[in-house]
Amino acid sequence: MKFERGFKAYANRLALEVRNDLKLDANSPLCPWSLAEDLCIPVLRLRSFGSTPELAGHVDYLAHRQPQIFSAITVFRGRRRVIVHNDSHAPVRQRSDLAHEIAHALLMHPPHPPFCGDGKRTYDPHLEAEAGWFGPVLLVPDDAARWTAACRMDAASAAHHFGVSVELMVFRFRMSGALRIAGRRRA
Repeated sequence: MKFERGFKAYANRLALEVRNDLKLDANSPLCPWSLAEDLCIPVLRLRSFGSTPELAGHVDYLAHRQPQIFSAITVFRGRRRVIVHNDSHAPVRQRSDLAHEIAHALLMHPPHPPFCGDGKRTYDPHLEAEAGWFGPVLLVPDDAARWTAACRMDAASAAHHFGVSVELMVFRFRMSGALRIAGRRRA
């Protein structure tokens, strides 16, 4: 998907501003739960709904039998956001899922109904693409990806440092130009 001119630079600047507000530098790991708390966005675990008799079967299905079909969603109570995430996923996946949902909030994406009348999921592909770009940038801004490459950290070490998956770290290395820039500095 093609983004509006300047969106990627804006996303990186916003990620650094968010980190500054949290008293974090670009190279520090960001805790999405702390960021959500700072933004006054409640985060609820999917499995916390399992004790509700009318929801127990649905929670079991999404958390245990088919966990890959649900990661996280932002729901609205009036104008207030609430994030529900699948706490049966690996911690790195949960961090990524929360960052994606928080990205929607920071980009001020408007609320919309999660399902249409026939029960199918509704979403705006453009807004999802923006959050899909910005979520990883929140976790690993360009400066952070470049720092890890300059320090000659491999993807696994850098992923561990930031609490993200190796796949997300490789993506941020690639998209930030970190490896190319670090290679030029060494040459």
